[in-house]
Amino acid sequence: MINKKSFSERDICSKFISPALKNAGWDLNKQVLEEVAFTDGKIYVRGKLTARGDRKRADYILYYQDNPVAVIEAKDNKHSIRSGIQQALGYAQILDIPCVFSSNGDGFLFHDRTATDASIEIELQLDEFPSPEALWKKYKKYKNIATPTGEKIALQKYFSDGTGRKPRYYQQIAVNRTVEAIANGQNRIILVMATGTGKTYTAFQIIYRLWKSRTKKRILFLADRTALVDQTRKGDFKHFKDKMTIIKKKVITNGQGKDELVSNKKRGIDTADKAYEVFLGLYQGLTNNEPGIEDAYKDFSPDFFDLIIIDECHRGSANEDSAWREILTYFQSSNSYWFDRYS
Repeated sequence: MINKKSFSERDICSKFISPALKNAGWDLNKQVLEEVAFTDGKIYVRGKLTARGDRKRADYILYYQDNPVAVIEAKDNKHSIRSGIQQALGYAQILDIPCVFSSNGDGFLFHDRTATDASIEIELQLDEFPSPEALWKKYKKYKNIATPTGEKIALQKYFSDGTGRKPRYYQQIAVNRTVEAIANGQNRIILVMATGTGKTYTAFQIIYRLWKSRTKKRILFLADRTALVDQTRKGDFKHFKDKMTIIKKKVITNGQGKDELVSNKKRGIDTADKAYEVFLGLYQGLTNNEPGIEDAYKDFSPDFFDLIIIDECHRGSANEDSAWREILTYFQSSNSYWFDRYS
């Protein structure tokens, strides 16, 4: 007779919870992460001194592709089956996860955040743990993913360059919510992220998943400073390689020793080769104030781009007559506009 009361929490995990997951069809190497620290800990400031609080650590996070669908909090058998549920619910709320479990090795308490009736919490035997497909169905309901297009985007993996770098939990939430909103037909999105939280990397992952799934095939990324465009091209966006180009305003010499702005269309050439799929540009550089000179962005047809991203849309140029608003008006038939900004 096994005396579970003598087992540690890790014993409960290795002898009962992990086997239950494996029997339910979960790949313990690819779909299950154990003892996951998903925050660095809150920073506390007291005068000139700073200290970091404890990291939040989940016993299990279950993934369907790259999507976290469930969290499990384990306790030793001296606790009840529901002892970890409040802790797990807190983690699920932070991670935006629909399915929450607590276990002491005797079974599971399942809290379903998609349910609205008495079935919101039920007890399950060890051999009744839901399959990956069952929890994926719950995830789709929770995220309102109701179309094949939405599911295709949700199942598109994040870009990986082989270094092991992955989106942080809040970046992952931002990426998932943005692409899911676009998949569900929302065409105006503002994403607010604080300075230093990896906004450009988040933008890259959003664009990559939409582009790789072929949901959005031609993307325009606009910024308000040359340094930002160059930094984006050489930094996180470098992985687009030969699929990416920069749109620039053309300056030519008029033959009299002076430079003048002449529209590319008037000169009979394109601003950028239309064979590219990701275009970067300075929105002040795509519009002209010179009379008789056509704006460079008009070298593209109004329906050319599938997705337009405005970086730093909160800056002073965000007035009603701002350059990027003029560009969006021209491309108003594009499927999606996404604005991002610092908080």
